[in-house]
Amino acid sequence: TTKSVPVPLAGKNKKLIPIVMSSLTPPPIPMELHAGNRKKLVDSIRRHLSSSNRSLDGFVLLQGGEEKNRYCTDHAELFRQESYFAYLFGVREPDFYGAIDIGSGKSILFIPRLPDDYAVWLGEIKPLSHFKETYMVDMVFYVDEIIQVFNEQFKGSGNPLLYLLHGLNTDSSNFSKPASFEGIEKFETDLTTLHPILAECRVIKSSLELQLIQFANDISSEAHIEVMRRVAPGMKEYQMESMFLHHSYMYGGCRHCSYTCICATGDNSAVLHYGHAAAPNDRTFEDGDLALLDMGAEYHFYGSDITCSFPVNGKFTSDQSLIYNAVLEAHNSVISAMKPGVNWVDMHKLAERIILESLKKGSILTGDVDDMMVQRLGAIFMPHGLGHFMGIDTHDTGGYPKGVERPKEPGLKSLRTARDLLEGMVITVEPGCYFIKALLIPAMEKTTTSKFFNRETIERFRNFGGVRIESDLVVTANGCKNMTNVPRETWEIEAVMAGGPWPLVTTENNSTK
Repeated sequence: TTKSVPVPLAGKNKKLIPIVMSSLTPPPIPMELHAGNRKKLVDSIRRHLSSSNRSLDGFVLLQGGEEKNRYCTDHAELFRQESYFAYLFGVREPDFYGAIDIGSGKSILFIPRLPDDYAVWLGEIKPLSHFKETYMVDMVFYVDEIIQVFNEQFKGSGNPLLYLLHGLNTDSSNFSKPASFEGIEKFETDLTTLHPILAECRVIKSSLELQLIQFANDISSEAHIEVMRRVAPGMKEYQMESMFLHHSYMYGGCRHCSYTCICATGDNSAVLHYGHAAAPNDRTFEDGDLALLDMGAEYHFYGSDITCSFPVNGKFTSDQSLIYNAVLEAHNSVISAMKPGVNWVDMHKLAERIILESLKKGSILTGDVDDMMVQRLGAIFMPHGLGHFMGIDTHDTGGYPKGVERPKEPGLKSLRTARDLLEGMVITVEPGCYFIKALLIPAMEKTTTSKFFNRETIERFRNFGGVRIESDLVVTANGCKNMTNVPRETWEIEAVMAGGPWPLVTTENNSTK
C-alpha cells in the first residue's frame, strides 16, 4: 500500500504525494551478450576478408580505457569503460587490452599486473582465472606478456597482423584511439579495416542488448515520473536532477548516467544542451514555468535517453498546451510511421511539417506550409535532428557509414543519421519546438522568411523556452516498439502530478480514477 505525506520543498509549496517504492530490480548481467558481440564481429570481418581474398590470419586488438586522475592530483575520477571495448568484452576495470583471433574466434584478455600494495588500498588482487570466468573469454594473460602471446598464438606466416581500431566518430568528429603498447612496431598493423565493420555491428541490437536497454528505460521512466510527482514552484533545477539520479541509482543500480542531465525551466528550456558547467541546472523556477527534463540512466554500459516536458505547477496553460501538443503530435506521428525501409530524413521532415501546421493553427505562423518547408522554417523551431541511434553510447555509432551522405540544409544537417531504418535499430524520437532568440530574430528579419511570422502572437512566446518530447524506439519487423513508459498526454501528466498512479487506472467508461 501507499500513503500520502507532505514533502518538504525548497519553495513555499508543500504537496501530498504517494510514497512509492520501485517495483524494479536490476537484472543480472549476461556475459553471453559480449560473447555474442564478439562472434558477430568475427563473422563480419571474416566475410569482409574472404570477399577480398585476404587471409583470415590475424588478431583484432582493442585497448580498453585508462583510469585518469583529476588534473595533477591523486584523485582518480570515476572510471567508465571505452565503448567499443565494453561492447566486445564487458570489462568494467581500466587498463585492459582485448584481442580476438580471427581464424579461431578465440578471445584473449590482457590485464595489468598490479603492485602488491593494491591489496592494501584497493582490494584483493584477483587471479587470471577470475577474469577468464567472469568475462567468459578463452584466455587471460598479463599486459606485459602481449608480445609473447601474439607470437605464440599466431598461425600464419611472417609477423602477426593486428587489426587496430581507428576511425571517425561522425557525431563528435573525433577519431577512436588505436591500441598501442611497447613493441607494437614488431607487428604488422591495419588501421582501416576494423572500424567500419565494428561500428556497423553496433547498429543492430541483439535480444540481450535490448533487455539491458529496456531496463535502463524502465528505471529512467520511473525516475522521471518520481520527479514529476515531487516538483513544485520554488525549487532549484538541480533538485530535479538530484531526484532522478537518486532514484535510478537507489533502485536501478545505475551509477552512471548516459549523459549530463538537462534540467531546464523557463527560457532555459530553449537552450538545447543546457546543464553544462557554465549553465549547471541552478535556476530557481517559478509558478507558471515549463520544465524540460532530458535525463537517462545507464545500466552496464547500455543507456537510455528520455525527455519529458511539463508545467512545474502541474497545470498546462493554453499556450503551453498549444506548443506541447504540436510536439506530441509530431512525436506520435513519427512513431506510427516508423518501420523497416523508412528513411530517417523523411521522418524528420514529417515532424517539422506537423509542428509548422500546428503553429499555423495557433496563429503563430501564417502562410503556406509547403513554402515554409522550402524555406526550411522548421529549422528555426527545431534546429536539432529528430533522433539518433542509441546503445552503449547515447549517440551510438553507425549514423553515417560509407555511402550515406549528411544533408546540407538547415536543420537536416544536424541529423545524426540519414539512413533507412532496419529491424533491430534502436533510435530516439525527439521532436521539439523552441523559441530561440538567436534563430527567431534573424528569421523574422530575413526577406524570404519574415512573411511567415505573426509578430503580435509570437511576442507572447518570446520568453517561452521550448518543449521536447523524447522516447527510445526499437525498430521491429513491421513497425517499432516504444521502450519508454512515461505520461505523454497533457491530462496524463496533470493526473500524475496531482498524485495519480502510473499507468493510470481506467474505469469501464474510460475515465480515470
